[in-house]
Order: sequence, then C-alpha cells, then structure tokens
Amino acid sequence: MTVERAALNRVMENIERVVVGKREEIELSLTALLAKGHVLLEDVPGVGKTMMVRAIARSIGAEFKRIQFTPDLLPSDVTGVSIFNQKNMEFEFRSGPIMSHVVLADEINRTSPKTQSALLEALEESSVTVDGKTRKLHEPFFVMATQNPIEHGGTYPLPEAQLDRFLLKMKMGYPTGSEELEVLNRVEQRHPIEELEHVLSLEEILSMQHAAGRVFVDQSIKQYIVNIVRETREHAEVYLGVSPRGSIALMKASQAYAYLQGRDFVVPDDVKYLAPYALVHRMMLRSDMQVMDRQGADVIKDILSRLRVPTSASETVIK
Repeated sequence: MTVERAALNRVMENIERVVVGKREEIELSLTALLAKGHVLLEDVPGVGKTMMVRAIARSIGAEFKRIQFTPDLLPSDVTGVSIFNQKNMEFEFRSGPIMSHVVLADEINRTSPKTQSALLEALEESSVTVDGKTRKLHEPFFVMATQNPIEHGGTYPLPEAQLDRFLLKMKMGYPTGSEELEVLNRVEQRHPIEELEHVLSLEEILSMQHAAGRVFVDQSIKQYIVNIVRETREHAEVYLGVSPRGSIALMKASQAYAYLQGRDFVVPDDVKYLAPYALVHRMMLRSDMQVMDRQGADVIKDILSRLRVPTSASETVIK
C-alpha cells in the first residue's frame, strides 16, 4: 500500500499547485474517484470548484469535458444524438460531453428536471441510452457537479433521486487571507493549470479503484453503518431518512478513504468522518426543523454521539 499511497500523494500535491489550502476537499474528491462515485460541490462562485475538477483531470491524464447547464439545455446536449448521414444513408451517433473520463456538470440546478434526469443512468450505471441503444461510458468515469446555494431564481432543486446518485456532497469554502495572497502570487503571470502535467495514468487509477474495492470491512463496522442509516429513518427531526443506497455509499467511501490513507482495512473513524459527507444530502428534515435552523449535519452528529462505536484489535484512531 505504501507505493500506492506515495502515488496518490503526488496527485494531491499536483492538484495543490492549482488549488491552494484545500487538502481535505482534494482528499474527499479522490476518495469519491477511487470509490467509483461522484461529487456534488455546493458553494458560491469563484472559490475554485472548476479549477479543482480540471486539476484532477490533468493530474491523471484524463479527458475532461464541461457541461454548462442552462434552462434551455436538452437531454441530447448531454448524452449525444443520432444524426442521419446522407452519404452512407445511415444514422451516426455523435457523442455528448458526458462521454468523457472527468466531467464537470456546472450549475446543475439551472437546467430543467427533464435534462437533469439524463444524468441518472450515467451516474448510476456508467452508461447512456440513446435511441434505444445503450452505450457504456469511459473508464474511469467521474462527475463533479456544482450548484450555487445562494441564488435560487431560475433554478430547479435537484430531486431526491438525483441527489442520491452522488457519493459525497461537500463545500469548498473561502480561503484564508494568506491562502488568497498565495493564489494571487501564483496567477500573477500565468495560471498554474496551464503547466500542470499528469502524474498518474488512467490504467493506474483503474487498478487503484479495483484495489480500493477489496479493502476489508469488518462485520461489526458494516453493522455500525447500518445502525447509523437506520437511525436517520427513525430520528424525530427527519422526514425522509437515508436509503439503502446511502449505506452502500458510506461503506464504499470508507473503503476508498482507508485505501487513500494507506490501509487495507476500514476503521470506525473512517465511517464517522465520512458520514456527514455521504449521508446529509440523502435526508430531508421536517419543515419545522428547518425553521429552527437545524441542519442535516446536526442530526448526523447527534446520531454518531449516541451510537456505540465498534471496537476491534485492528482499530486505530485517525481523526
């Protein structure tokens, strides 16, 4: 695991040449990538969301496509369309931007539910169906979607089925004063993204995804994950609890995070650390709780504080 850990460290350091002071967010993004999942970034414009996605793509030598979601975007603008070729009298498929390794779905909540639904199959099954024919997407396939939590005019809130397809949801946050100054110094003459080279190949990423999926999860930790998720369904403040897909997501994310840390087994602290990122966006609080300014993260924190944490001989505290 030490060789893989060193390689992943090189990727993170490479991304940090462009994205300053966001080590945790970079780690979470790579966790989702290794778990074959996708990320929803919710934050205000200009904090580096797009740069981080582009830096990840360049660092692993991946093809990168950006989809700018707008109210008039059609599903075929995302998945692709079949066009009749008059020369050979046959229909030819012209792939959409979703046919890429790393995809930035920018301002995903600005398009209609019909177009949003075009992503469901891609996010869940890594394939798209056009004119009755199913086409597999590239491997690896990784989507990072962004949305602005402040502006609500002209937006379409993501339905629960769509939110459930994202492995993790997180924020970038503003940089500190010193970090912002460092950003200015780096882009003064030329943006560092233009000079970024890949430090890992797509084949190596695929191999790491396979290895991350083999990370050992003890039965007691699986039960711990189930207990957490079941508590969200029975909590007094929750209207809609987390589905079984959320249990799977938390386990897969924990495996990938353990692998990223250089371990071949999951510890309870992996689960506790990732639970807010993997579960909050899959829950709906009662409307009166929202009025009282209670957040999903508060509910998860409450659940984690009450549940017994499993112990084992291999357990090590990492957070």
